[in-house]
Amino acid sequence: MSNTLFDKVWDGHVVKKIKGGPDVLFIDRHMIHEVTSPVAFLGLKSRGIKVLYPELTFATADHNTPTINQHLPVEDPLSANQLKALESNSNEYGISHWGLGHQKNGIVHVVGPEYGITQPGATIVCGDSHTSTHGAFGAIAFGIGTSEVEMVLATQCIMQPKPQKMRINITGDLGFGVTPKDVALFIISKLSTSGATGYFVEYAGKVFEEMTMEGRMTVCNLSIEMGARGGMIAPDETTFEYVKGREFTPKGEAWDKALAYYKTLKTDDDAVFDKEYTFAGSEIEPMITYGTNPGMGIGISQDIPDADAIEGGVATYEKSLNYMGFNQGDHMIGKPVDYVFIGSCTNGRIEDFRAFASIVKGRHKADNVTAWLVPGSHIVEAAIKDEGLLDIFTEAGFVLRQPGCSACLAMNDDKIPAGKYAVSTSNRNFEGRQGPGSRTLLASPLVAAAAAVTGKVTDPRELMEELVS
Repeated sequence: MSNTLFDKVWDGHVVKKIKGGPDVLFIDRHMIHEVTSPVAFLGLKSRGIKVLYPELTFATADHNTPTINQHLPVEDPLSANQLKALESNSNEYGISHWGLGHQKNGIVHVVGPEYGITQPGATIVCGDSHTSTHGAFGAIAFGIGTSEVEMVLATQCIMQPKPQKMRINITGDLGFGVTPKDVALFIISKLSTSGATGYFVEYAGKVFEEMTMEGRMTVCNLSIEMGARGGMIAPDETTFEYVKGREFTPKGEAWDKALAYYKTLKTDDDAVFDKEYTFAGSEIEPMITYGTNPGMGIGISQDIPDADAIEGGVATYEKSLNYMGFNQGDHMIGKPVDYVFIGSCTNGRIEDFRAFASIVKGRHKADNVTAWLVPGSHIVEAAIKDEGLLDIFTEAGFVLRQPGCSACLAMNDDKIPAGKYAVSTSNRNFEGRQGPGSRTLLASPLVAAAAAVTGKVTDPRELMEELVS
């Protein structure tokens, strides 16, 4: 029988099938952070249950962490309590804990791959919706709720109905200045934020095959934003080269055995998907959102669509535009920008800061822009310094902050003020996502960089053409 990549990994982890119900799925790696784990540990304590396999759970602080002066006590009492709870619970149950000040600390979906916790063919869960990031390695990875965090801590298993299967193919080549973030926003704009609900997505085609691992992680990260349970890309030589030699990956003969398994992780030629889409890479240009969900995105050279061209309620659409202060038919290029944020589990990796630097080098931050440059981990932070990118940023008037989720969800001090516009490389642009009343324009690091130096929404290809001319 022919199987998809998803079938092979899922079926290989089923402990028990419940007739007419969900599957009991074994979980290889469980990642936790300070926000969704405290109540789960309280549940264990109330029932007198231990963590079954503490060595398979990894804890890092990221959501509530400040991105400046991390050596000082956290001022917000709720954040401080959650951070302390993560530390004490990890210590009590023998779980690896990478808190503030730890050299391995960083955003959960950045440090997991960096240290080889993320591996092809694994099942990975975390109490965070963007766990889908890890699917870039050919893993089944998805976010879970607090009660499910408790379930995994106690049993190393989870009960889940098996999703349907979708494949999204992107053929051909990408155009000048088009990044993986643009590919993801393009797909979401085509499928909508609910278009993949109930499905697990496999991304296939030349465009994904030619992406770096960082790029693949960006695409899989955003799978949840079109309603998918998760997304994955078949592992290949790019994957194997990235994974090999990292701290938690197999070594020696164990690596050879693991690699042989990794190489089986691909969809059989005649396997059937429940739904399939194909797009041409040439259709995609640098993207930007204009509304209050990630599906409200357009090519940066396009105008905001009229309501009659959009599926769904007109009133909801008009409400979204009203919140953003935009009108139907508006041109996005030239819209003023107040803040620029580069970071998050979507675009907080070294490749993203290299892209940002390629635009700002030799230029200067616009006076009307406040910019937050937040690496996803200390490894990324060190690479920024080692590669000379920090010098470029400093000369251009930018300041590098310390690792953390930062303005992605504003659970820390990094909040966009009400009414202000932020070009953000993060993953969500809901009302108030980056601070009460904030207005978010999702974009790639190149689009963010162009906005940072011009003070307005700018097609990055114009600045890139200046660099190559």
